[in-house]
Amino acid sequence: MSATKPQLPASVIGLQQRRRLAKALSNPMTTSRAFSQPATDFATTDIEVLTMHEARCGMSNFDRRDMFKVVLVVEGANELHYTTRSYAVDRPALVFTNRLIPYAWEVVEGSTDQQGHLCCFSESFLHSAMRGVSLKDTVLYKVEGNPVYFLDAEQLRYFTDAFTRMRRDLQSDYAHKDDLLRNQLSIIIHEAARLQPATAQHAPANAAERITSLFLNLLEVQFPVTAQLREPVLKSASDYADRMAVHVNHLNAMVKEVTGKSTTSHINERLVMEAKLLLAHTAWSVGEIAYSLGFEYPTYFNNFFKKHTGITPLTFRRAHLAVA
Repeated sequence: MSATKPQLPASVIGLQQRRRLAKALSNPMTTSRAFSQPATDFATTDIEVLTMHEARCGMSNFDRRDMFKVVLVVEGANELHYTTRSYAVDRPALVFTNRLIPYAWEVVEGSTDQQGHLCCFSESFLHSAMRGVSLKDTVLYKVEGNPVYFLDAEQLRYFTDAFTRMRRDLQSDYAHKDDLLRNQLSIIIHEAARLQPATAQHAPANAAERITSLFLNLLEVQFPVTAQLREPVLKSASDYADRMAVHVNHLNAMVKEVTGKSTTSHINERLVMEAKLLLAHTAWSVGEIAYSLGFEYPTYFNNFFKKHTGITPLTFRRAHLAVA
């Protein structure tokens, strides 16, 4: 066992961790590419389940940062850099990565071959199975939460069987396999939430993480939109800063530090996601959806949607109905 390192002040640790994370993210050999190599177009897939060996052979692209991920580590030693914290993943574990948070895998030198399973999925894929609860509100994916859960032998067998079933269902021709996959994934998430999380090696949640978590939670409580007559959705960084009683520049800086994206980017992405859900799953007119999302005029909503998706709301709705 190595000697204990001297304790550093939290501010120094946080700076060191940000530097290590930036270095790891800039090195393709130490990021999540250690588990995968980009190959196929993943843009049209809402869920995929592979072994680590298959991912390394380029059968899928698990490097995408716009998907939530669950990794079942069976063998291999790694270090996970997650926001300002690091975790030694040196034994069987479940690892949950939030699409909003920058992270990097660093394979420990001399480690055995990586073995395990991976699952990437969109939040919209799991939406119905979560009964309206956002993934970002669950203990597994919270910004200030712990992403690593170590497993004993019995738990490892249970989750290995669960991933094996998901893989089998994904490859089947069963007409309702998406429902099976949602249920299996939901069970994995709920069972994992009952486990004791790992302890970070370095800095605990800091002020930036706490403010970012408050912002993301406030963003999520604006949705889902279930009625046309309701309190307007908060649509700007200033709106959220006012509610949180912080200066908008401070909010923007904290959110960018933790997630790598601006406050406005998070707001716009969530508005687009909700707009797509309303267009696909309600009979509301485009104008009614525009008003429900806080747009003063339907033309403003049309311009916003087209700017972020490349198509108009009506085009999106027709395309969805054509494949439904």
